[in-house]
Amino acid sequence: MHVREAGGSAGPRRPVAEDIRIPVESDSDIVAARHRGRMLAEQLGFGKTDQTLIATAISELARNIVLYASRGEIVLRQETNGESSAVTVIARDAGPGILSVEQAMREGFSTSRSLGLGLPGVRRLMDDFEIISRVGHGTTVTAKKWHRS
Repeated sequence: MHVREAGGSAGPRRPVAEDIRIPVESDSDIVAARHRGRMLAEQLGFGKTDQTLIATAISELARNIVLYASRGEIVLRQETNGESSAVTVIARDAGPGILSVEQAMREGFSTSRSLGLGLPGVRRLMDDFEIISRVGHGTTVTAKKWHRS
Protein backbone atom coordinates (compact mmCIF):
# COMPACT_ATOMS: atom_id res chain seq x y z
CA MET A 1 0.00 0.00 0.00
CA HIS A 2 1.20 3.47 -0.84
CA VAL A 3 0.07 6.90 0.38
CA ARG A 4 1.69 10.08 -0.92
CA GLU A 5 1.05 13.71 -0.11
CA ALA A 6 3.32 16.45 -1.37
CA GLY A 7 2.95 19.98 -0.19
CA GLY A 8 6.51 21.27 -0.38
CA SER A 9 8.53 23.09 -2.98
CA ALA A 10 8.36 22.15 -6.63
CA GLY A 11 11.27 21.60 -8.96
CA PRO A 12 14.04 19.04 -9.24
CA ARG A 13 15.26 17.83 -5.87
CA ARG A 14 18.68 16.48 -5.17
CA PRO A 15 20.66 15.39 -2.12
CA VAL A 16 23.47 17.80 -1.28
CA ALA A 17 25.37 15.83 1.37
CA GLU A 18 25.88 12.27 2.52
CA ASP A 19 22.99 10.58 4.27
CA ILE A 20 23.09 10.31 8.05
CA ARG A 21 22.02 6.79 9.09
CA ILE A 22 20.91 5.98 12.61
CA PRO A 23 20.11 2.34 13.40
CA VAL A 24 16.99 2.13 15.58
CA GLU A 25 16.45 -0.70 18.06
CA SER A 26 15.82 0.99 21.43
CA ASP A 27 14.65 4.16 23.16
CA SER A 28 18.21 5.50 23.26
CA ASP A 29 18.34 5.25 19.45
CA ILE A 30 15.14 7.33 19.27
CA VAL A 31 16.85 10.05 21.31
CA ALA A 32 19.97 9.90 19.10
CA ALA A 33 17.93 10.15 15.87
CA ARG A 34 15.92 13.06 17.24
CA HIS A 35 19.11 14.88 18.26
CA ARG A 36 20.79 14.36 14.88
CA GLY A 37 17.70 15.61 13.06
CA ARG A 38 17.53 18.74 15.19
CA MET A 39 21.24 19.39 14.56
CA LEU A 40 20.79 19.02 10.78
CA ALA A 41 17.79 21.36 10.80
CA GLU A 42 19.76 23.94 12.78
CA GLN A 43 22.70 23.69 10.34
CA LEU A 44 20.29 24.34 7.45
CA GLY A 45 18.96 27.49 9.10
CA PHE A 46 15.58 26.21 10.27
CA GLY A 47 14.10 28.18 13.16
CA LYS A 48 13.55 26.67 16.61
CA THR A 49 9.90 25.86 15.91
CA ASP A 50 10.68 23.91 12.73
CA GLN A 51 13.61 22.19 14.47
CA THR A 52 11.15 20.99 17.12
CA LEU A 53 8.62 19.84 14.51
CA ILE A 54 11.29 17.85 12.67
CA ALA A 55 12.60 16.32 15.91
CA THR A 56 9.06 15.38 16.95
CA ALA A 57 8.36 13.71 13.60
CA ILE A 58 11.62 11.74 13.89
CA SER A 59 10.71 10.69 17.40
CA GLU A 60 7.28 9.41 16.30
CA LEU A 61 8.71 7.48 13.34
CA ALA A 62 11.56 5.96 15.35
CA ARG A 63 9.16 4.98 18.15
CA ASN A 64 7.01 3.16 15.59
CA ILE A 65 10.07 1.20 14.48
CA VAL A 66 10.85 0.12 18.06
CA LEU A 67 7.22 -0.68 18.84
CA TYR A 68 6.17 -2.52 15.69
CA ALA A 69 9.29 -3.76 13.90
CA SER A 70 11.87 -4.10 16.72
CA ARG A 71 14.58 -2.58 14.55
CA GLY A 72 15.13 -0.46 11.49
CA GLU A 73 16.79 2.82 10.64
CA ILE A 74 16.23 6.53 10.36
CA VAL A 75 17.98 8.17 7.43
CA LEU A 76 18.41 11.95 7.46
CA ARG A 77 19.11 13.72 4.20
CA GLN A 78 19.62 17.31 3.18
CA GLU A 79 18.04 18.16 -0.18
CA THR A 80 17.77 21.30 -2.27
CA ASN A 81 15.83 22.42 -5.30
CA GLY A 82 17.76 25.64 -5.88
CA GLU A 83 15.82 28.14 -3.80
CA SER A 84 14.82 25.91 -0.91
CA SER A 85 16.45 23.27 1.23
CA ALA A 86 14.79 20.40 3.05
CA VAL A 87 15.41 17.96 5.82
CA THR A 88 14.26 14.58 4.57
CA VAL A 89 13.52 11.88 7.13
CA ILE A 90 13.29 8.28 5.95
CA ALA A 91 12.11 5.70 8.47
CA ARG A 92 12.66 2.19 7.16
CA ASP A 93 12.12 -1.25 8.67
CA ALA A 94 11.72 -4.85 7.58
CA GLY A 95 8.96 -5.50 10.11
CA PRO A 96 5.52 -7.00 9.60
CA GLY A 97 4.21 -4.09 7.52
CA ILE A 98 0.90 -2.31 7.97
CA LEU A 99 -2.28 -4.24 7.20
CA SER A 100 -4.27 -1.11 6.31
CA VAL A 101 -2.36 2.11 5.67
CA GLU A 102 -5.65 3.98 5.31
CA GLN A 103 -6.72 2.85 8.76
CA ALA A 104 -3.29 3.60 10.25
CA MET A 105 -3.51 7.14 8.87
CA ARG A 106 -6.81 7.83 10.66
CA GLU A 107 -6.64 10.02 13.75
CA GLY A 108 -7.15 7.94 16.89
CA PHE A 109 -6.42 4.54 15.33
CA SER A 110 -3.84 2.46 17.21
CA THR A 111 -2.92 -1.19 17.48
CA SER A 112 -0.74 -0.51 20.54
CA ARG A 113 -3.40 1.18 22.70
CA SER A 114 -1.72 4.55 22.30
CA LEU A 115 -3.51 7.77 21.33
CA GLY A 116 -3.04 6.94 17.63
CA LEU A 117 -1.40 10.25 16.74
CA GLY A 118 1.90 8.92 15.31
CA LEU A 119 1.59 8.70 11.51
CA PRO A 120 -1.21 11.28 11.13
CA GLY A 121 0.79 13.58 13.39
CA VAL A 122 3.93 13.20 11.30
CA ARG A 123 1.90 13.97 8.17
CA ARG A 124 0.64 17.20 9.78
CA LEU A 125 4.09 18.28 11.07
CA MET A 126 5.95 17.86 7.79
CA ASP A 127 5.45 19.37 4.31
CA ASP A 128 5.73 16.18 2.24
CA PHE A 129 4.72 12.72 3.41
CA GLU A 130 4.87 9.30 1.76
CA ILE A 131 4.32 5.85 3.22
CA ILE A 132 4.92 2.55 1.47
CA SER A 133 4.14 -0.65 3.35
CA ARG A 134 3.92 -4.28 2.32
CA VAL A 135 2.64 -6.87 4.75
CA GLY A 136 5.50 -9.23 5.58
CA HIS A 137 8.12 -6.93 4.03
CA GLY A 138 8.15 -3.77 6.11
CA THR A 139 7.40 -0.09 5.93
CA THR A 140 9.16 2.99 4.63
CA VAL A 141 7.97 6.47 5.56
CA THR A 142 9.54 9.51 3.89
CA ALA A 143 8.77 12.95 5.28
CA LYS A 144 10.26 16.33 4.32
CA LYS A 145 10.27 19.77 5.86
CA TRP A 146 11.16 22.61 3.48
CA HIS A 147 12.97 25.85 4.34
CA ARG A 148 13.30 28.76 1.94
CA SER A 149 16.88 30.00 1.72
